[in-house]
Amino acid sequence: MGEHTGVRTRAQIFEVSTLYGAATLAASLDAGQFGPAADAHRVLLVSGNSGTPETAARLQDMSGWARVASRFDAVVDWNHTIRPHHPSGWTPAAADSPLWQRMFRAAWGLGSGPIDLVVESVHVSPARALCTIFADASVHVYADGLMSYGPTREKLPQAVACRIQRLLHLDLVPGLRPLLLSEYEVPGELVPTAAFRAVLEELARGEELVVEPRPTAVLLGQYLAALNILTVDEEEALHARMLRGAAAAGHRAVLFKPHPTAPARYSKVLDKAAADLGVTLTVLDRPMLAETVFERLRPTLVVGCFSTAMLTAAACYGIPIARVGTEEVMARLTPYQNSNRVPLTVVDALVPPVESGGQVVTEQPDAVARVAPLVRAVGYCMQSARHPELRAEAEQWLTAHLDEQTQRYFRRRRLTALQLPGGFTPGVVRRLPGSTAALRAARRVKRRLR
Repeated sequence: MGEHTGVRTRAQIFEVSTLYGAATLAASLDAGQFGPAADAHRVLLVSGNSGTPETAARLQDMSGWARVASRFDAVVDWNHTIRPHHPSGWTPAAADSPLWQRMFRAAWGLGSGPIDLVVESVHVSPARALCTIFADASVHVYADGLMSYGPTREKLPQAVACRIQRLLHLDLVPGLRPLLLSEYEVPGELVPTAAFRAVLEELARGEELVVEPRPTAVLLGQYLAALNILTVDEEEALHARMLRGAAAAGHRAVLFKPHPTAPARYSKVLDKAAADLGVTLTVLDRPMLAETVFERLRPTLVVGCFSTAMLTAAACYGIPIARVGTEEVMARLTPYQNSNRVPLTVVDALVPPVESGGQVVTEQPDAVARVAPLVRAVGYCMQSARHPELRAEAEQWLTAHLDEQTQRYFRRRRLTALQLPGGFTPGVVRRLPGSTAALRAARRVKRRLR
């Protein structure tokens, strides 16, 4: 941990739930985006947000964690602090907040001065709990992945929204601007790619990852079954498709990096598929960032569904990437406002299917010009009430581009309710099951947009 030097009048609390997010914060600190280390007492608050945190891999056990943690003066286990409550389900009553704040200020050495809260997913706990407890703190939000390109999932309390200073995010799709928090006019601020890449190199330093023969393709598991998007069997089939696609592209040595909460049976399914294809398969059983794998093994292809690590591979390492299953997952995603929709849309629109052999998508000169209007149209359909300024652009995009290929990004009923191009005509709507409710919804949206 860092050491105190001189008098520090400010405290900064950095809440993290993933090593990728912690690496993002480390890069931001190294780039000076939170001022000199000597000016503030910095606390790293670690939260395990999975359904059963006790069975998931702990951040503290992941490769490279100690190097990230060394930038902070103290590391606090949030799960231990609030047990038996679950981090995702606990927010204290507003009346109890002063008591909690006094307790945490004393326990964490925060002093009596001003506090900066640096949180992810500000609309849910643990960030929501922290914003309630430290009701006078300034709030900085950082984006842990592709979700920053989509709209804010829920309306924020005004007492929180007015305190948000900025949205820190990586330039995963160079030039694409986040929709997250834009309705509150929160400015976006890039975490420098060079600083982030330096942190990734630091995390990989000294990590031995010897695999023979050296894999030329890396497959990324996401464990979509945990989100109830796919069944376990369907997700296993998705991983087998990744393997077949890599093999068809000429890769004879492949590494599969499972999601930290994935069941062990995945390896058995892939073992059989690899044997059938004559491919040497390695299943990574160590808890480490996918980026550490990229750094140590330098693969020539990364295959996934819509993992953020795919875009990191392209943006930070110049590795060709390929997708599998985005269209099928998009068809399963409910409700339409699901926060995974924009990450899926970005990957589906930018990244070629694995059958094409992969591509470094961040080097495409027209990438942002192609994907940005689509993302804004999807974002408007997801949260139209919060982004009325995007309606005209959404109408123009749908009029010009909606066809059999692009229809998968939208829902006909959603377009109908919003009275946008591509929706059902009123006569057709009346003959559909549930049409009365759909027409009422359409009229409500129309009145709201007037």
